[in-house]
Amino acid sequence: MSEQKQGFIRRYFGAIWRGISLLRHFTFNIIFLLILVVILTSIFSGGDEVEIAPSSALVLNLEGNLVEEKTYVDPLDAAISEGMGGQEENPEVLVSEVVKTIEAATKDQRIKAIVLDLSALGSGSMDKLTRVGAALQQFKADGKKVFATGDYYSQNQYFLASYADSINLNPMGTVLLEGFGSYPMYYKSALEKLKVTTHVFRVGTYKSAVEPFIRDDMSEEAKEANRAWLTELWSGYKVQVAERRGFDSANFDETVAGLYQKLQAVSGDMTQYALDAKLVDTVKTREEFRQDLIALVGENQKNSFNQVSFDDYASQMLMPAFDNPMTDKVAVVVARGTIIDGNAKAGTIGGDSTAALLRRARLNDKVKAVVLRIDSGGGSAFASEVIGQEIKLLKAAGKPVIASMGAVAASGGYWIAAPANEIWAAPTTITGSIGIFGLFHTLENAMPVLGLNTDGVGTTELAGLSAGLPLFKGLTPEMSNIFQLLINKGYDDFISMVAEHRGMTKEAVDKVAQGRVWTGTKALELGLVDKLGTFDEAIASAAEKAGLAHYDVTVIEQELSPSEQMLKNLFASDAMAALLPQSKSELAFAPLLQRISTQIKSDFAQLQHFNDPKGMYSVCFSCTAVQ
Repeated sequence: MSEQKQGFIRRYFGAIWRGISLLRHFTFNIIFLLILVVILTSIFSGGDEVEIAPSSALVLNLEGNLVEEKTYVDPLDAAISEGMGGQEENPEVLVSEVVKTIEAATKDQRIKAIVLDLSALGSGSMDKLTRVGAALQQFKADGKKVFATGDYYSQNQYFLASYADSINLNPMGTVLLEGFGSYPMYYKSALEKLKVTTHVFRVGTYKSAVEPFIRDDMSEEAKEANRAWLTELWSGYKVQVAERRGFDSANFDETVAGLYQKLQAVSGDMTQYALDAKLVDTVKTREEFRQDLIALVGENQKNSFNQVSFDDYASQMLMPAFDNPMTDKVAVVVARGTIIDGNAKAGTIGGDSTAALLRRARLNDKVKAVVLRIDSGGGSAFASEVIGQEIKLLKAAGKPVIASMGAVAASGGYWIAAPANEIWAAPTTITGSIGIFGLFHTLENAMPVLGLNTDGVGTTELAGLSAGLPLFKGLTPEMSNIFQLLINKGYDDFISMVAEHRGMTKEAVDKVAQGRVWTGTKALELGLVDKLGTFDEAIASAAEKAGLAHYDVTVIEQELSPSEQMLKNLFASDAMAALLPQSKSELAFAPLLQRISTQIKSDFAQLQHFNDPKGMYSVCFSCTAVQ
């Protein structure tokens, strides 16, 4: 090739490379300038303050699941998802923020009424809904009105709506209260077809957490236990709603035949059925409901009633908490989610990270007592013990610890509650499930089908154990015996620990243990909890035990790193949201397939949290039915 041609090629590709470099620098400069604009806009703009009319209604349009603590979401992932037109997969609402917002509205003379728009409210256990309901009752006691309106009420939405002075239903709407149930998916036959071998080691007649992987149906023992606590919860639901609605608890339909008879009488009109059953007070269109509220609080410029949304009102009225360094504290540590070994972000209970929060409370001279708020069906036995050890150190430091149980404090959730000075539960709390199990899946039968094999030598029969060799080779009978021996010891440790802290004998604990699940009411009778009451009452008890007449409540939670905080502040800006690309594309899944996919994903995601160093777990899978 001539030098002239070579020179031309070099110049040609050199020009291309310079063009790419120029484009790259231009792109990064544009991004930098956009970020700079957003930062400056955030700094120098005071934000648009929400205007609230002198006579207005607070619209409690809650979107997401009611939770004690929000699950950590990476700020950048959240911003990109929102910018691309996606919605938060599992939005969450802090129950404490809802309660504080209602309390602020109670004192606000501008707010004359609350409208419950619960169409986007997801899951919410009865204890959380009751906390919100108590705030609504106080709002009503101040002479203000609460209205509920909706097109369709799910069971938990209706429970909250029953606190309203009046419940409205769309003319094409539905109310169907079906009761509580627990219907797990079972994988035994599917795992066998995949040549996956399941090894289970457990103690406890009622420890049914592993059943979905070793059976194709629910055992009679599990049905007996689940039926007992589900029936008790349903009875509580009916009694409370019936009392607020002014009808007999027998008004609830519990048979298909009974429902059919009532629907037949109204020619299948679900709206008329709800009206006849006194489940709702009025049947009005959205416009008719708006006109009623206009007559009460006045009309705004959008031809609707004067109103302020939950998010807008909360952002204006709920100021960031000021932590007075001079006052004594009752510290709150929230333990929500599956318990795993090591560190975990909010929404999951890491043994090390939760112990670190408790340690901060222990080392803070101003903290005089601690309330551990538990909402967990358990997890790693080792991580549970790590947390329990830190609770013992708090007590040794002279700081009383009160365990306050939310929706669920079972298995490992009970393990971390047991060492506390006092245990409080709601009547509807699901607790107990004191038992231990180990669960392993091995692929020795699947390997030949896949044309794979593992072979080699070791200096002892134990060589390869930590490297996961049994996963491919299976467990020998001798190894199975060792695992069962460890599980037996773990169970003995569990009931011994409970016996020590609850002032019971091991034999007495064993009778109420065996993996059996109880409600808070029954747990009180059995001596597993000390008192039934609210979260606020548990805080008051902690203060009393610490001898505090005047104190502040401070929540000790994981802090974002400087980079995480910067990203959160940056992408929370409306300006940045406007700069992100928008997409309206949606994935369309058949609802049935989506439900199956979600269930399988949830079950096996739970297995991913199984990281106990000894392979021992204390988990209540069926407890998720009420969370």
